[in-house]
Amino acid sequence: MKETASSKHLYRVPALERGIRILELLSRHPEGLLMTEMGGLALPPASLYRMLTTLVELGYVIRDGNDRYHTGRKLLALGFRGADESSLLEKALGPMRGLRNWTGETVMLGALHGEEGVVIGSVMSDQAVCVSVRIGHHYPLHTAAPAKAMLAFLPDRERKELLSGIVYTKFTERTVRDAEDLERELAEVRRTGIAYDRGEELPELRCAGAPIRSASGYPVAALWIGGPESRLDEKTLRKRGREVAETAQEIQSFILQ
Repeated sequence: MKETASSKHLYRVPALERGIRILELLSRHPEGLLMTEMGGLALPPASLYRMLTTLVELGYVIRDGNDRYHTGRKLLALGFRGADESSLLEKALGPMRGLRNWTGETVMLGALHGEEGVVIGSVMSDQAVCVSVRIGHHYPLHTAAPAKAMLAFLPDRERKELLSGIVYTKFTERTVRDAEDLERELAEVRRTGIAYDRGEELPELRCAGAPIRSASGYPVAALWIGGPESRLDEKTLRKRGREVAETAQEIQSFILQ
């Protein structure tokens, strides 16, 4: 039997529809909205507050320190995994190869995944001794340069929530000890736009990373290089960090077109 417009309407779920309308509205306002600025949804304040609270608890919306609501990392991650990951990698591969050829080091692309980071792309160095990681490899948030590059640019509330949930496993003498130490390091990352791993998980490994951000400034991914300390002494590492940041900006400009 053919469904009519009225019969189709019977199968709609009003609460789900209202929730989607909230997400659609917030997606059009990357600066975030106060609850009082959502009057166009025509929802009673008590109902709107309950729906926003539910979306915040599920991770699809975040509420910042100024009581403004934004789309959350979980929603962005769904869209990223569903449609944009392959597109981002496709646009990033050319600049990644160029960075590999210039630095001589392995170049990697990663994203946040729950309370870890995950490698989504890699261009291998042709050096005899080099970093080799498989696609899908997970890395800890408190040690890895790409994780720090993304954490630094998360909205305050979301960043603090993630930092509080990290298990600060001590891998080496250089490993960050707690959320307070990591927050201090992230402040420097926000200032420079570059994050480092100076043997914090593996003693001989050095990495430099930079975020790739959306039009709203949200860190959707990170680019980084990794290599042995013998090639990446402090002076060289900082120089390579600036080159990574420049390449991340190049990729960012591609995805914003």
